[in-house]
Amino acid sequence: MSSLFPDRRLRLLRVIAAGCLLLTGRAFSGELALGAASAELTRGRRVLRVAADPNNLPFSNSRLEGFENKIVALIAQDLGAQVEYTWTPQWRGFFRQTLKEGSCDLIAGVPAGFERTLTTAPYYRSSYTFLSRADRHLGFRTFDDPRLRTLQIGVQMIGDDSSNTPPAHALSARGIVDNVHGYPVYGNYASDAPLAAIVDAVARGEIDVAIVWGPLAGYFAKRYEGVFALDPIADENAGGPLPCTFEICLGVRRSEPGLRDELNQVLSRRRAEIEAILTDYGVPLADASR
Repeated sequence: MSSLFPDRRLRLLRVIAAGCLLLTGRAFSGELALGAASAELTRGRRVLRVAADPNNLPFSNSRLEGFENKIVALIAQDLGAQVEYTWTPQWRGFFRQTLKEGSCDLIAGVPAGFERTLTTAPYYRSSYTFLSRADRHLGFRTFDDPRLRTLQIGVQMIGDDSSNTPPAHALSARGIVDNVHGYPVYGNYASDAPLAAIVDAVARGEIDVAIVWGPLAGYFAKRYEGVFALDPIADENAGGPLPCTFEICLGVRRSEPGLRDELNQVLSRRRAEIEAILTDYGVPLADASR
């Protein structure tokens, strides 16, 4: 995985995949109720500064509707802190513009061992998932299923520079290329659900199956109950050098092990509530024994 650009890796692991359409995201910052008046109200109270994407459901948005928003709120409540957001699209430069430059202390949804941060213990583990229409009864489990050679497949793409997602690499390694359709990870950022295009394509029958990051697949499957079938990839190493299952953590600056340790204690205390949030958003959780 070291061949992936770090910022692209985060986007890939969190939202399933692919497409650096804009190389320099112009950050726009804001906060939950900041400004002179609210700053006065929070004087003397701990502030938890968080960087997040303002339009990246099911993970986060500026209306605080994502599951990461809910988990951050739970953590802040436990710490007796007020959340202050810096809203920054997760394009290339995200970490430089936020954590490195000091505009935040915490980023949610970071893959375990991510080199640009000090990561907490994982708060969930998920995998890439086959998503198809339930009425098709396709039931995929592996990239070696012979039907994948003829059916139309959707994957989200990072680009054409060998920095693509595990499903893209796994299919390519098996010579499955001509029937694969790429969907840029950024999608239409003007819409309320930029990541939905690949799921909509399955619903409309434009593709037979999409292979997407579990939290995205689970979110839409739950919203449109009965429309989609989810089949997590059975072999977490099916993608070859890129695994298909990942542990997801909170990320802080490498110079702040004390904050990391404090967050680990919160994650442990609130594990049941965090799992309830993930379940509410349909996030498929992979067994750590896999």
